[in-house]
Amino acid sequence: MKTYVDVLLERLDRHASRTALRYLNEDVTAGAFRASVYRYARALQSLGIGRGDFVAMFAPNCPDALAIRYATNLLGAATMFLPAIASAAHREAFLNRMRPTLLVDFPQTVYLVPARCASRVVHVGIGAARLRLDIRARVQSDAPMESRALPDDLAVVVSSGGSTGVPKASRRSFAAYSAMVSAPSPADRRQLVNGALAYLSQVLVDNTLMGGGTVVLKPRYDAAETLSTIEAERITDVLLVEPQLFETMDHADVQHRDLSSLRSIAHIGGSAPAILRRRAIARLGPVLTHMYGASEAGLVSVLTSSDYGLDASLLDSAGRIRPGVDVRFRRADGTFARTGQHGAIEVRSAAVAQGYYRQPIESAQKFRDGWCMTGDVGFIDEKLNLHVLGRAADVAEFDGHAIGPAQIEAPLCALPDVRYARAVSSGDAACGYRWNVVIVPWANRRVDIAVCMRALEDACGVKVARAVRMVAAQRVPLTEQGKVDRSKIAQMFLSEASRRAA
Repeated sequence: MKTYVDVLLERLDRHASRTALRYLNEDVTAGAFRASVYRYARALQSLGIGRGDFVAMFAPNCPDALAIRYATNLLGAATMFLPAIASAAHREAFLNRMRPTLLVDFPQTVYLVPARCASRVVHVGIGAARLRLDIRARVQSDAPMESRALPDDLAVVVSSGGSTGVPKASRRSFAAYSAMVSAPSPADRRQLVNGALAYLSQVLVDNTLMGGGTVVLKPRYDAAETLSTIEAERITDVLLVEPQLFETMDHADVQHRDLSSLRSIAHIGGSAPAILRRRAIARLGPVLTHMYGASEAGLVSVLTSSDYGLDASLLDSAGRIRPGVDVRFRRADGTFARTGQHGAIEVRSAAVAQGYYRQPIESAQKFRDGWCMTGDVGFIDEKLNLHVLGRAADVAEFDGHAIGPAQIEAPLCALPDVRYARAVSSGDAACGYRWNVVIVPWANRRVDIAVCMRALEDACGVKVARAVRMVAAQRVPLTEQGKVDRSKIAQMFLSEASRRAA
């Protein structure tokens, strides 16, 4: 069996003169990048890395980080891009749980390495020469190497979003990961990756390079820079977490930039009420692609621009379930839901992770008999479209009706002063509150919380409105992966309660 790295390196060799990567406004040809993979593989081999080892990286979004990842897998070892967890204590605990054979850092990330680190640490672009992996790689041969990976060897460990605290880390073999990234990709694709190398970003990078396309790397997300990069680099495909999508579509530069090269803006995470998706289409064009999935479950369903172009009512759905993916919905009593009935979403496919890495208890709770318990609630409609109501903690029943974040956010986003609203579980149901809602006003506007509450009462009823508490803010706090940071939202409401009590 050929692993994804074998296929990727063959493609790089076949089109050696083409641009594979764009980084800091410079081209990296496929041939040059392929050579760096082989050099890094030999450098890692000289450090004793081989089959069964585990190389983890605190890495920026750069060509060297990608080359080290592919080099590690070429040797049959597993690899992971570590999350930049804000809490030093949580970061140290996470790293101690992962226990990598080798830890790699960069000038931009050296501060993330705990003072007490049990793993061997090497550097790229910083530190003493004897500990510099990049210096060691420069003197190595770039001659091709045979892959050492076997299908069942551990290939990739992927961090979850970490929006609720310390992330989990799911694992996949070479066979499972190779199957996940092998979908056809056009050779003229120009994929923008402008943030942390998280789960889906890795998949998109791999898939683009395997198809012969070009990946444009930017160190971080910024709305204005995203729009200017799409224009300057003639980007065809971009991935945005939903808070980033809303920030980008509302930026003033939208009307000044040429976005005609875009074929797909894929957005993930959150609930994305239809009113916000319609606004995105109006401003960015009919290029929206909504994807539902998770680092543990893989990609489950897709709503493409052609789908909602034919039926605008689909904008409140997550689209059709992908071929080869089985989905079922478990009711509270343990039975399985029928069409139209909501339940906990369970997924089975070749893309489902094979468990969590070094977390046997959590693995047993999340993965059962090949099924992944996503933790989300949803249903299938009569047209076989998937509807995701939200995380189980974010969904509540009132008078027999399931209410999720989108039902709360939609009437608020329809108000003239509200640009964006985000509802998450309050974790304070004992006090009568089910949701914390952060409301972001338009620039130079002021949100009236009383008006927002009345709009919510009209749309969802008094019971739902009474289960909500709201606060206005200029931004919704996000994690390093761009997802909503639930712990910081909780802190916002604690601060607001303290302010009112003072």
